[in-house]
Amino acid sequence: MTEQSPWPVQRLAPPDPETYSPRQREIHEAIASGPRGGVRGPLAVWLHRPELAAAAQALGQYCRYDSTLEPRLSELAILTIARIWGAEFEWFAHKGHGLRAGLSDTVVEAIRRGDTPVFDREDEEVVHAFARAAHVDRQVPDALYARAIDVLGEQRVVDLVGVLGYYSLISLTLNIFRISPPDTAPKELGPDE
Repeated sequence: MTEQSPWPVQRLAPPDPETYSPRQREIHEAIASGPRGGVRGPLAVWLHRPELAAAAQALGQYCRYDSTLEPRLSELAILTIARIWGAEFEWFAHKGHGLRAGLSDTVVEAIRRGDTPVFDREDEEVVHAFARAAHVDRQVPDALYARAIDVLGEQRVVDLVGVLGYYSLISLTLNIFRISPPDTAPKELGPDE
């Protein structure tokens, strides 16, 4: 008897590298040789449209590695988005990054459960509240916006909005095409966690 995967069947597989067009190969190599070290998840599926993959890769490069947000805050925003969207692959891909960047186990676990964490740092509290408001209410109230500017500064707020938008695109892609973590990964965000 074969063990069934806990994940739904992926709707769209990445293109076969054996049949890549020259542009697909070029974009694949550009992504694989960068800080990601490989082409996985939504980037792999986006290779069906290499120009989308190239543009998304460039935006992702900036949001993940080059923004004014330190990794602790960007990973907090990413995990918050993953939880809101129920994007298991995103959670799987970023939980370890968040912990290594300095997020506490209790904060990460509270986010996983869908609870509001108790934060020791004001910047983390602001990023989490901002991300939730932007995605749940689809708006950031004036008082929260003013607090974010005060705590993070204008440039980091602009970058935070960019991270939120990019990882919403990621989560949307993951959910629509049912891109899941490896079969051996635990289901952490779903109803049967």
